[in-house]
Amino acid sequence: MPEQEDAGKAALPGRLVVVVGPSGVGKDSLLSAARATLATVPDLLFVRRAITRPASGDAEDHEPMSDEAFAAAEQDGAFCFTWRAHGLCYGLRTDLEAHLGAERPAIVNGSRKVLADMARRFPGLAIVRVTADPQVIAARLASRGRESDEEIAARLARAAEIPDVAPVAVVDNSGTLDDAARSFVDAVTGFLR
Repeated sequence: MPEQEDAGKAALPGRLVVVVGPSGVGKDSLLSAARATLATVPDLLFVRRAITRPASGDAEDHEPMSDEAFAAAEQDGAFCFTWRAHGLCYGLRTDLEAHLGAERPAIVNGSRKVLADMARRFPGLAIVRVTADPQVIAARLASRGRESDEEIAARLARAAEIPDVAPVAVVDNSGTLDDAARSFVDAVTGFLR
């Protein structure tokens, strides 16, 4: 069963750039580092996801929700797209639909697992795939202290395939954040031309 069941909704003409990559690759850091530069892009919306995870200073700025509140919001049609991953629920609020419907661009931290569903829902989809050396990812995950060594090893062993559903740009975040942020901005702005 697909994660999202709104295939009957009208297609949206705006460009949605989805940032994907494994945990620890630095997606949130890149989004934060590039935000000031990308703020010059007319009407670019940085989508704030609703997540069933408490707010935390070391994680992305998201809308924290309890499982119950998320389920109620989902039932009430508050989201235009939802998915589940790693025991959490993620939702994109319906204001994204209006933004894309007005032919305005948006960028969101997404999930490789639901890219095919997102491409069906948001036909203007483009993908920025963030990568890094496995040793770099392992060190970042270990520094968070959220997972055991075994859980980190399992994460690193997962296949990182991207479905062929939209154009893809790859950004390597193994080196300095400044270098990766420049590449990231170039990738995003390239999709918005």
